[in-house]
Amino acid sequence: MLSLGSRTTQPIRSASDREAIEQYLYRRSARDHALFVFGMRTGRRISDLVKLDVADVAYIDRRGRLCVKERFEIKEKKTGKRADIIIHPRARRVLSRYFRERMMTAPTKGRLLLEPLFKSRQANKSGEFRIGTSHAWRILKRAAVACELNYRVGTHSLRKTFGYCLYHEGVNLELIQKLLNHSSPEVTLAYIGITQDNLDDAILSIP
Repeated sequence: MLSLGSRTTQPIRSASDREAIEQYLYRRSARDHALFVFGMRTGRRISDLVKLDVADVAYIDRRGRLCVKERFEIKEKKTGKRADIIIHPRARRVLSRYFRERMMTAPTKGRLLLEPLFKSRQANKSGEFRIGTSHAWRILKRAAVACELNYRVGTHSLRKTFGYCLYHEGVNLELIQKLLNHSSPEVTLAYIGITQDNLDDAILSIP
């Protein structure tokens, strides 16, 4: 069995690999698809994501509609710091689909708000019906195997992919470092899988 630790996992660098996993999860489970998209587009640790309730990211408007928030606030388990995070439009659409499915079995919209965001069919040790980090790891590992990815994918891959995609979109490294709450740019580069060879290739690619 692979370690759950961040050092053993890789970012999902290829757009085609990301699309393959997303399509696999879309067909399999609205919850698992939402976990993948939401995690990859917020850069939050899985230990923080699984603690969220529906009310953290959704609300009932004046017309009685369940709506996804534009932003959400979280207290990081690892650092104890609070973070105010925008929800990417793509993640909002996926969450909306997920909530529409959840409302088919929820007693009321108000009750749904009180439920875990990523709900499990079985109760955990605390009696809560929410998935844990190990469960989330199995979801992603199973998807990676099904999509025949030949590198290690786990829960940290979502956060690493977030940083990796920002880096390749030209976002300033210091800003990515701040978003990931790292101590130095070097730590961020190593975390998102940018090696010295990558940096050398970038220099040599200049005409």
